[in-house]
Amino acid sequence: MKKFTKVVLSLLPVHALVAAATWRDIERRPAGALRGPKTLWKLWSSLNTAGAGAYWLIGRRKDKSAK
Repeated sequence: MKKFTKVVLSLLPVHALVAAATWRDIERRPAGALRGPKTLWKLWSSLNTAGAGAYWLIGRRKDKSAK
């Protein structure tokens, strides 16, 4: 059990950094540039790192000017 606790505690700062970067991106993007409401993505990304990963992979609409 101690090993599990060490792993979780060591990953907690990583999750905090990923969630902070995700929230910053959500705040800076217009609502139309996201797939779904901003509140949903904030909630989901704060619950676990996989939620933040989902935001980066599928939550953002592609920039049409990047083509």
